[in-house]
Amino acid sequence: MRSSSRNMSQAKWEPLKNVGIIGVPFEKGQKKYGVSVAPAALRSAGLVRQLKEIDGVDVKDYGDIEIQANHVDAHVDNMAYLPLVSACNRNLSQKVSKVLQDGRLPVTIGGDHSIGVGTVDGHYNVNEDMILIWVDAHADINTNKTSGSGSVHGMPVALLVKELSDYWPYLPTMDWQVPKFSIKNLGYIGLRSVDHYERLVIEKYNSINHILHTLDPDKKKPIHYEVV
Repeated sequence: MRSSSRNMSQAKWEPLKNVGIIGVPFEKGQKKYGVSVAPAALRSAGLVRQLKEIDGVDVKDYGDIEIQANHVDAHVDNMAYLPLVSACNRNLSQKVSKVLQDGRLPVTIGGDHSIGVGTVDGHYNVNEDMILIWVDAHADINTNKTSGSGSVHGMPVALLVKELSDYWPYLPTMDWQVPKFSIKNLGYIGLRSVDHYERLVIEKYNSINHILHTLDPDKKKPIHYEVV
């Protein structure tokens, strides 16, 4: 069972007109090369400049997070590069919290999907009263026992939700991250490829799941998602 403790802020969420850009040039949550160059590529393509052109929005680029693993020998079965994934997400979580505390909306640019751990954790540290909308073709809610690849980019949601904390072994280097977010506050949009065990979890906890081809069979409509 995963467990630890930390102090949680009770800051109230309010709509933010200011934006903070965080680059995460990380790709070790999976086994292909290339996604780590995305932050630099998007900046080069003018992302920050275009955001600054939006009336009423103030944009600050916080640069890229530093990624350095201290426990390179730590090993967990069927979790590739865990020390690096942990180090990346720990720094990212702290940076996301800092951006929120500065009164800005964090825009995190990855990077592979494993950075969802730090992005969501950093938000939760500042605002526990949050919901999570996961827009993805995949549910990313495997554990190391159910994953067919051993790549952590397929596990971030499972690492975050408290309902699955008993399904994990002790994860060295991950003591900083406590799975306190409830799966009851999770919704999916766009799932099209869900593993067997992931589907069982989604059905068990009645997570909201909007299949993309059901929402927009002709692939012509924008998605508007309203939470009341």
